[in-house]
Amino acid sequence: MWLSRRIFFASLASLALVACGFTPAYAPGGSGLALQNTVLAAEPRDKPAFDLVERIEERLGPSDIPKYALTYTIELNPIGVAVTTDNAITRYNLTGKVTWELSDVITGTRLTGGVSTNFTSYSATGSTVAGLAAQEDAAYRLMRIIADQIISQLLATSGQWAEAAPAAAAP
Repeated sequence: MWLSRRIFFASLASLALVACGFTPAYAPGGSGLALQNTVLAAEPRDKPAFDLVERIEERLGPSDIPKYALTYTIELNPIGVAVTTDNAITRYNLTGKVTWELSDVITGTRLTGGVSTNFTSYSATGSTVAGLAAQEDAAYRLMRIIADQIISQLLATSGQWAEAAPAAAAP
């Protein structure tokens, strides 16, 4: 009986999603497919930017013939969060903020944009080398998290602007 109720409510939820116009982004004809191999991220200038672009290309594929240009600005800020009685910081939160914009390559028209923020933490105990390695790893994880947020926002909104982009490029 419990299983049949579960199936009933799952079916009801599915019908509600279909009724509201929900379509999977990667379904045949889905708006997310328009992003595959078409987004060219700005050339990375430092390690955090390289990690961000690497994750975007991992998820969306390399851009053979770019249709969209993604520009971004990265801000990283380490904040000491654990302090000993000797006033030594033993743990940091690394906050990150990426301001990004997607535009049409042909027309330069801004299609969408936003700000993605998050944080990771790392320990500053141990040797200097261990602390630097932990900081670099935290920055790597943070850029992957933020890249995933950007892609989620692109996928969620692609139905609104993906159809408008080709029309804007037409003469």
